[in-house]
Amino acid sequence: MAQDSDAFQVGAQIPVSHFRELDSNDTGIGGRASWQPSKWIGVEGELNFYPDDIPDRVAVSRNRLEGLAGITAGPRVNGWRAFARVRPGFLRIGASPEPIACTLIFPPSLPCTLAGGDTLFAFDIGAGLDVHTSGRTFVRFDVGDMMLRFSGPARDRDNQVHAGHFFSHQLRIAIGGGWRF
Repeated sequence: MAQDSDAFQVGAQIPVSHFRELDSNDTGIGGRASWQPSKWIGVEGELNFYPDDIPDRVAVSRNRLEGLAGITAGPRVNGWRAFARVRPGFLRIGASPEPIACTLIFPPSLPCTLAGGDTLFAFDIGAGLDVHTSGRTFVRFDVGDMMLRFSGPARDRDNQVHAGHFFSHQLRIAIGGGWRF
């Protein structure tokens, strides 16, 4: 019966990502909702907004919107739940706030291809810890590998040429909290 009363969670979070291809850190704010229908399995979705220009020097993106949904697996023991997670989703990259200078080479560098805006497929795999605090509240810590699928042809940050689509790995950490019901 106790499991049924804590099956749903809603909360807010602060995600931080290291955008490897642009060598920049990105901090956002977002919300998450989850349902844990059994002791071991959970279903969740989150939406995060990154408001700052990225990167800091010559911005290729005004803002980003990230959406992820997937499953978590791990036991809850005495109000603590360590879990693994798998979540596909998207990262919408907003267009550059101003024109950027690009060299006339083919294929173009990735910042030049992203400056017009794009929606990337995202796949997040990671782990976390969910802790029930006093009353009906919780705190949550996550760490993971966010794989982003970029469009080609393009040159990545290592100047490697990709004729078609390619994946890049981004470290992603989030901390948040909210309410259980």
